[in-house]
Amino acid sequence: MDLKEYSPDLLAAQPIGAWTGMAFRLVVGGLRAELAVEGLTQPHWWTLNHAAGAPGRWNRAALVERLTPYDDMDTDFSAVFDDLVARGWLTEAGPAGGMALTEEGAAGRLRAKERNARVLERAHAGVGTEEFVTTVNVLRRVVANMGGNGNLPE
Repeated sequence: MDLKEYSPDLLAAQPIGAWTGMAFRLVVGGLRAELAVEGLTQPHWWTLNHAAGAPGRWNRAALVERLTPYDDMDTDFSAVFDDLVARGWLTEAGPAGGMALTEEGAAGRLRAKERNARVLERAHAGVGTEEFVTTVNVLRRVVANMGGNGNLPE
């Protein structure tokens, strides 16, 4: 799709909430649609990534606390964790119930990662790295200006 060119004054007057909202719906909608092919939701994806990134570190309570600020679907995280355990993708071991992926879970996570990468590739098409970094930094500042946490998740 070819984008029309507009004057800086006209672009500066655009409602950022409308544009960020539309971008959110399209990008997140694309990601959610791709995850659904694997029978996953975003909270499944988040859980798989946390368990893969730090095996044994996250238990249910800690992961719910970590993920709740990003949840816009009123997710029952216990049901998500139970589903991943029932699939044989996730184990919870030790007295603290630390989560880790099984081989099946790691393979499912990689399939979902490939699907998500295609969505993000579409979203980044025609956008250079410098432009993307500037955009993220501008949005971080807008979030902070509005009272949110503009820092990257740790």
